Amino acid sequence: MLPIALDAMGGDRAPGDILAGAHAAAAQGIPVVLVGPEGLEGIGDLPLIVASEVIAMDDDAAQGVRRKKDSTLVRAAEAVRDGKAIAMVSAGNTGATMASALLRMGRVRNVNRPAIATPIPVPGHLPNILLDAGANAEVQAEWLVQFAVMGSIYARSRFGIESPKVGLLSIGEEPGKGDSLRKEAFELLSNASGIQFVGNVEGRDLMNKTADVIVTDGFTGNVALKTLEGGMKTLFAALLEAFGSEPQYQEPAAALLPALLPLHAQMSPDTYGGAVLLGVDGICIISHGSSGETAILNAMRLAHELAEVGLVAEITSAFATEA
Repeated sequence: MLPIALDAMGGDRAPGDILAGAHAAAAQGIPVVLVGPEGLEGIGDLPLIVASEVIAMDDDAAQGVRRKKDSTLVRAAEAVRDGKAIAMVSAGNTGATMASALLRMGRVRNVNRPAIATPIPVPGHLPNILLDAGANAEVQAEWLVQFAVMGSIYARSRFGIESPKVGLLSIGEEPGKGDSLRKEAFELLSNASGIQFVGNVEGRDLMNKTADVIVTDGFTGNVALKTLEGGMKTLFAALLEAFGSEPQYQEPAAALLPALLPLHAQMSPDTYGGAVLLGVDGICIISHGSSGETAILNAMRLAHELAEVGLVAEITSAFATEA
């Protein structure tokens, strides 16, 4: 298999933790090619695609991609386009990662807009897939149908869910609830082929198995995702503070921790490695900006797995017959 192009300079903890994750992936047999500046220290015997520029986290995404043509993100996307890499992974600027993949790899034929698909942990179950999680602040109803198709393919390919249930995120379960976009999308989804649409779902269903794939616009999806992330961090921090607040709590807390640690791991974004940009003609993994070694390793595993199962080919085939 071709290597995975890893942006060595993307993220808050680059390049140190990124390189550590790259070496851990290589040690597990995952082929890696780093993308970074010439003379980058710590790469060992890993191959390097030289890129002299970096698109910073606070750079304008579109302008950064257009002006910094020798940036690590652009070169990583070009490596996939040119057949030098099977996938790209970055913990850098999300907008620029998406723009690089879209402008260099291009869209899958007949896909109107790519969407960011993010796993939402569900305690005791496989994760749900939320999309769009930030690629398209404004959408058209027919795009949500395409998101549902791509999300269903992703749920089958990655998590083995044979017939994923699709829900439309709205403000009520009833068909008539929501704004004009949600009402139009509900009708289109109800009549769409190739998906199992179960109707509207609410925000409280994001972490329940009401639906396996939940579609919405990128603005709403990103707000929902960040709300969940913040809520989980606050909850776990409050639990740890409560455990240590009184001496008499320490022994019971120590007994509970072994049961809580797997739950914490399941809720951590690091466990899933990152989100996938669906609808581009190549595999693009967008990792969290704070990704460390574990998150990068899991992102590389994810990219490798999706390449092996032929995710892009499946999506391409699903849209091949559209007008």
